Amino acid sequence: MTRLYLVDDHQLMREGLRALLEAKGHKVVGESADPTEALADLLRLRPEVLLLDLNLGGRSGFELLAELQRRSLPTRCVVLTMSAQPRNVAEALRMGASAYVLKGSAGSDLLAAIDAAVQGKKHLGAEVADLALQVFTQQDDADPLGALSPRERQIIALVVDGESSAKIGLKLHLSPKTVATYRSRLMAKLGVSDVPGLVRLAIRCKLIDSEDQGIRGRRASD
Repeated sequence: MTRLYLVDDHQLMREGLRALLEAKGHKVVGESADPTEALADLLRLRPEVLLLDLNLGGRSGFELLAELQRRSLPTRCVVLTMSAQPRNVAEALRMGASAYVLKGSAGSDLLAAIDAAVQGKKHLGAEVADLALQVFTQQDDADPLGALSPRERQIIALVVDGESSAKIGLKLHLSPKTVATYRSRLMAKLGVSDVPGLVRLAIRCKLIDSEDQGIRGRRASD
């Protein structure tokens, strides 16, 4: 029996997962739709495996995955999501996920992923393995932002929009210090040394329109 925790923003999905997993002899010790609440539960309950959706309304499952990695929690993570974006697969694995399963997969695939996670192994279905492989075969030169995680892309969009670290933190439920760390890391990845350089890069990559450069460049000076 494996002790599991579910994070998904759809209650019906959680109920279906609970029924499937408990019918197979596993125990669901908790569930949530919110990453912050889920982290508190994970610290308290210490389940063996976390089943994590990446799209949680206005939040991202990557937030919780980052906390698992930062705190070195022993809980293994199986990402269970609709997202078939190659970079999400690669980023989840880079951040320590044991498995990545698409929601359209058979229940047997999810059960195999859980078993692999418990054993400390990685699990990718054939379709997901193909998605991960695309990351290594695609050329990143045309899109420098392709090196960023989904969370970093959120933050760069807010930075070039002129938002301060404090305001970004409020919007994303992060501390200003964490936002500053993200900003420094993404700027290092992109090879820019200041916010105006970040704005210029965002324009080149069509993250914002060039006609907004003057306004946003002046605002993005915090």
